[in-house]
Amino acid sequence: MAYKTKEWRNAMRVTVDYNYMMSKSLGDKGITDGDIKAVKEKAEGAFRYVAANRGRDDLFMGWTELPYNQDAIVADIIATAKQVRKKFKYFVVLGIGGSALGPIMAFNALCHLHYNELSPSKRKGPKFYVEDNVDPVRMAALLDVIEPEKTCFNVISKSGATSETMTQYLIISDILKKAGVDIAENMIFTTDAVKGNLQKIDASFGGKVKKYVLPDGVGGRFSELSPVGLLPAAVLGIDIKGMLAGAAYMDNLCSKPSVAKNPALACAVLQYITMKQGKNINVLMPYSDNLKLMADWYCQLWAESLGKAVDYDGNLVNAGTTPVKSLGVTDQHSQVQLYIEGPYDKVITFISVANYATTMPIPHGCEDIPDVGFLGGHSMQELIQAENKATAYALMRAGRMNYTINMPEVNAFTLGQLMYLLEMQTAYTGAMLNINTFNQPGVENGKKATFALLGKKGYEGQKKEMDSAPALDDKYIV
Repeated sequence: MAYKTKEWRNAMRVTVDYNYMMSKSLGDKGITDGDIKAVKEKAEGAFRYVAANRGRDDLFMGWTELPYNQDAIVADIIATAKQVRKKFKYFVVLGIGGSALGPIMAFNALCHLHYNELSPSKRKGPKFYVEDNVDPVRMAALLDVIEPEKTCFNVISKSGATSETMTQYLIISDILKKAGVDIAENMIFTTDAVKGNLQKIDASFGGKVKKYVLPDGVGGRFSELSPVGLLPAAVLGIDIKGMLAGAAYMDNLCSKPSVAKNPALACAVLQYITMKQGKNINVLMPYSDNLKLMADWYCQLWAESLGKAVDYDGNLVNAGTTPVKSLGVTDQHSQVQLYIEGPYDKVITFISVANYATTMPIPHGCEDIPDVGFLGGHSMQELIQAENKATAYALMRAGRMNYTINMPEVNAFTLGQLMYLLEMQTAYTGAMLNINTFNQPGVENGKKATFALLGKKGYEGQKKEMDSAPALDDKYIV
C-alpha cells in the first residue's frame, strides 16, 4: 500500500526517548545498562514468540496482519462511508469495550474537538456518538439529541450476545419499528463472518443489513484497525489508509529483536524491569487534548491484556500493573504532586507532540504585571510544550521514572503508528511475563454473574451460588 513519500513517512516517525528511565539521569533510582542486558535473552524470546505467531487466529494474534490484508475491505468501507454521509444526519456506534473505546479515541484524535457542534458545511460527516454503557440516563440523553429515523446505527458485537450492546440494539430497533422505519436500512452490523445473533437478526430482515466482519483472530481491544474502527473513522472522513500505513510503518520499525532498534520492545523491557522492581502503576499522560482518549483506549489494552492470575506454567503470578489515565497540562494541577512526591511506585509515559494543528499566539498585555506579561509574544504551543518538558524534568530530578513517546504531529499516519506501538509493547510484555496476553477470564466471570442475576437460562447454578452467599451485615453499612 503506497502512502506518500519515503521522506514524508520518515519525517512523521514516532520515536521513544527513555533517557529519564536510566541511571545516567536518575542515579540509583534508574535502570542500568546491566539491568537491560540481564533481560536481553527474555526480551529476544518475547520478540521471537510474537514474530513466530503473527496472524494466528487461534492465539488471537490476527491483529498483527491488519495493516496488510484489508485492501478490499478498506475499499468497501470507503464506499459505504460515502453513502452513509449522503443519507444520514447522525452516525451512532452501539458497542462496549474495544468496540467503543477505539472509535471514540480515533474520533477525538483526528476530528475537530467540537465536531458535533460545527455547522454541516464544516463537518466531513454526520454527527457522531458512541454509546458505550447501559446507563439509562445516557441512552435517554442520546435520544434527546438525535433523530433515530435519520441515524445510521453501527452495532458492533462478534457474538451478538454482548448484553450491553444488545440492550442498546433492542431499545433502538423498537424505536425504529414504532416509527415505521425499515430497521435494516438504518443498521450496519460488525460481527462474526457466519455465526452469532446478529447474523440471525439479519436473516430475519431477509439479509438486507450491511455487514462487516470482526476477524476471528482479533480481540476487541486490538480491533481498532479492523472494520470495528475503520468504518466509523471513514464515515467521519478520517484517512483510514493513512492509519493502516502508519501501523505498517511502525511494524517495520519493530522488526528487530534489539532494545536499541525496536521501540515497542524497548517500552516492553522498561515496563518489565520496573514491574519486577515493584512499580505497579503505569501512567499514560498525553500532552494533547486530541490524545486524551488515547489514554482510555490504552487502559483497556494494558489492563485486560496483562492482568492475569496465572502464567502458562500454571504458576499463580497475579501479573500486571495498574494503568492510570492522565492529561497534560490539566493533570499537572491534580495528579503530578503525587507523582513527584508520593510513593516510588509509578512509571509515567508522556506522549509529546512537536507540531500542533495550530499554534495560537499569545498577545502582549499586562506588561506591568510580571507574572502575566512574560507570556506575551509566545504561543500556546510553546507553553504546553514547555510545561511537558518541565514536568518530565521535575520528575527526573525527584528520581521518578518517566519516558516520552514523541509524535511529530497528530495525523492518521502517526496515530496508526502510536496504536501499533502500544499494541506491540503489550504483546512483548505479556510474552516476557509468560502469560496469555489475549484472553480475559476475569471479565467472563463478571458476565456470568450478571446473566445469573437477570435470570438467563443456563445460569441457574450460578444464581443458586450467589443466593447462598453470606448475607450482607447491616453493621457494615453506614
